[in-house]
Amino acid sequence: VHYADLAANTPAETSALIRTRVNAARACQRRRFAGTAVPHNAAMGVREIRQFCALDSAGERLLEQAMRHYGLSARAHDRIRKVARTIADLAGAETIAAAHLSEAIQYRTLDRV
Repeated sequence: VHYADLAANTPAETSALIRTRVNAARACQRRRFAGTAVPHNAAMGVREIRQFCALDSAGERLLEQAMRHYGLSARAHDRIRKVARTIADLAGAETIAAAHLSEAIQYRTLDRV
C-alpha cells in the first residue's frame, strides 16, 4: 500500500464492496478448477501453477530478481505465484500483471522480517 493511499482523505472501501470482490474471486476460482480436485488457488500444485499462473517476460524477470535478491526458495517462488494469481483474481484480471506480482513479492518479503 502506498503512503499516499493511507494519507488520502478519500473514504475507504466498504466491507460490502470488499465482500463482493472476494465472492467474485472465489467464483472465478471455482470456474477455473471445475472438474478438478483443486478447490482454490492456495491448493494448486506445480502443474496448476504452470497452467494458471503464467507470467510475461517482465514478470519472469521481476520474480527472478526477487528470488536472487532475497534468497527465496522454490517453495517461496510457488507461493508468490499463487498469491499473485489471487491478487489478480481480486482485481478481476485474467492475467497476472507486474503490479500483482510485485504485491505478492512484497507480502512474502514481509514474512522474512
